[in-house]
Amino acid sequence: MSKAGKQRVVVGLSGGVDSAVSAYLLKQQGYEVVGIFMKNWEDDDDSEYCSSNVDFVDAAAVADVIGIEIEHVNFAAEYKDRVFAEFLREYQAGRTPNPDILCNAEIKFKAFLDHAMRLGADKIATGHYARARFNAATGRHELLKGLDASKDQSYFLHRLNQDQVSKTLFPVGELHKTEVRRIAEEIGLPNAKKKDSTGICFIGERPFREFLNRYIQKEPGPIKDGTPAPGDKAYGRTIGQHVGLSFYTLGQRQGLGIGGIKAKGAQKGGGEHAPWFVARKDMEKNTLWVVQGHEHPWLLSHRLHAQDASWVAGEPPAPGDMAAKTRYRQADAACTISDIEGQAFSLQFPQAQWAVTPGQSAVLYDGDVCLGGGVIDAAR
Repeated sequence: MSKAGKQRVVVGLSGGVDSAVSAYLLKQQGYEVVGIFMKNWEDDDDSEYCSSNVDFVDAAAVADVIGIEIEHVNFAAEYKDRVFAEFLREYQAGRTPNPDILCNAEIKFKAFLDHAMRLGADKIATGHYARARFNAATGRHELLKGLDASKDQSYFLHRLNQDQVSKTLFPVGELHKTEVRRIAEEIGLPNAKKKDSTGICFIGERPFREFLNRYIQKEPGPIKDGTPAPGDKAYGRTIGQHVGLSFYTLGQRQGLGIGGIKAKGAQKGGGEHAPWFVARKDMEKNTLWVVQGHEHPWLLSHRLHAQDASWVAGEPPAPGDMAAKTRYRQADAACTISDIEGQAFSLQFPQAQWAVTPGQSAVLYDGDVCLGGGVIDAAR
């Protein structure tokens, strides 16, 4: 609590419009607001793709307009140890991790939260499209989807625990993005029309393969056709060469370099003009398997197994029916959770899920309430 008797809220100001409007709304609500700009990457911060210097200028300009203090904090060492090292380990193992989830769990809601508490904060706030509430009936804090379904970011926040949710405010979680933009323009924020960032924090908007190539050694190998049924003469024919299994993800369609090749003995849905998709990665034989046709059986899964689970309530839900997302920007899919053991669980889907990818997160929901989730390690 500040000397003025107001609750002190430390806001993570990214330079974007969502965190800027969050800070403004909190000040309007009577909080003492302090801004923090987090620098999480510095390996090539002067390159055309990394924009942290520009972002800090934008964040400082926002703080000036709103009338709050801003502090620049460097979490690059923590980020490299806790997020980037894990990111590289997962890619080298052939999986496709989601570093934004790890960044939220390890940096924004650990390193940043700890720093804010040292500054005497009562709460922290971010510009995420999510909501938090206390459920008096259960005595627990809940993480909810943002009201703007097209912008909801609860998927990225599912590893938050009770302590973290209880100390966090999500001011724009109750708003639609159009309203956030309108408020920003109305109060004259300099970044009101700034384009939303779509890049991973440390990669920015650069070509992904070019970035990964600096850290992971290329090991070229064969691309094989899995479109015909096993046993067919054309099954397993080599149709190209990959640049390294780490550089591909299941369901990937672009950048395979095999666009003009026909599938021999293609199943229904295949054929000369049907696109190719990455369907399997055989790490032992360094082979990339591709199939033709969006609905090829190799791309569809009714069951997945996940590990390294984290539950917002502090304990897993009871076995039964609920909904899940196996990737961001996917509609909730009906499922049943079972085999809950330690930090592992299984999900069964009555409707097959497309390109379920090891390394990505399976996040569970009960209506609007985000329950938590785990990292997918197998699907079938």
